[in-house]
Amino acid sequence: EDMCKEVGAYPKCAQCPQFVAPDSTPGVMTWEELLEHMDNLVEWGQGQIKGWHKQASALQVEGSKGQQSEKACSEEDVAHRVQLQNK
Repeated sequence: EDMCKEVGAYPKCAQCPQFVAPDSTPGVMTWEELLEHMDNLVEWGQGQIKGWHKQASALQVEGSKGQQSEKACSEEDVAHRVQLQNK
C-alpha cells in the first residue's frame, strides 16, 4: 500500500489485500446508495414504532392502575366528607 502511494497508483491499485476503493461519486448519492439508505430508514422506523408500542402499552397498564387508585381515593374522600358532615 505504501509502495503504491509512492508510485502514485494507490487509488487505482487492486493488488493490495485491504484495499477499499474510494467513493467514485463524492457528495452525490447514487441509486444504490439511496436504496440502501431508504432500507436503513425503514428498519430504523420499524424499531422506533416497536419502542413506541411498548411505551404506550406500559403507560396503559399504569393508567389502568391509576384509575383504580383514583376511584379508591374518591371513595375515601367521600367517606371523610361524610364523617366531617356528621360531626
